Amino acid sequence: MIRIAIFASGSGSNAENIVRHFIENKMVQIHRIYSNNPKAGAIDRAKKLHIPSDVFTKRNFTETNDILFKLQAEKIDLIVLAGFLLLIPNNIIEKYTGKIINIHPSLLPLHGGKGCYGDSVHKSVISSGAIISGITIHHVNEKFDDGRIIFQAACHVNKNETTESLSEKIHTLEYSYYPVVIEKIIQNLFLNKP
Repeated sequence: MIRIAIFASGSGSNAENIVRHFIENKMVQIHRIYSNNPKAGAIDRAKKLHIPSDVFTKRNFTETNDILFKLQAEKIDLIVLAGFLLLIPNNIIEKYTGKIINIHPSLLPLHGGKGCYGDSVHKSVISSGAIISGITIHHVNEKFDDGRIIFQAACHVNKNETTESLSEKIHTLEYSYYPVVIEKIIQNLFLNKP
């Protein structure tokens, strides 16, 4: 059994989509949803989906080993970030090298880095005059949006694109590809299947 921990700070729509994708998979368990935001929609979604959740403070996450020790005690194999806004501390990166992945709502390295998340990314894309945007699934390192790219998918940016319309296009890509890419990563890392 491959155990996944999902980290989310916001609504949790990607987290829910991932849970639903793996719900019938006997080899994969979404073990817990973690959040730094007690008001995150991800926590409510976890309850409805009967997935345990854990809320922590930024200080607890970045200045102690508490979360790392919980991940290790629960034998977590893979950490999946789904709209998680804090930088992953070095203690967790060191223990889970190559086993922490994130999804970003643009084609990195464009429109990434500290402060680039959600609608701020879409506004940046539109104001730049870009004709394409998309998603990037990548490994996580000690910098925001800097890890090795695993997968990208693109969409067209129209001349009359709005933040809301681009956001919808990006969500469609996220929901279509993130769970499938996670499944391939699990096969490559743990199950040794092509």
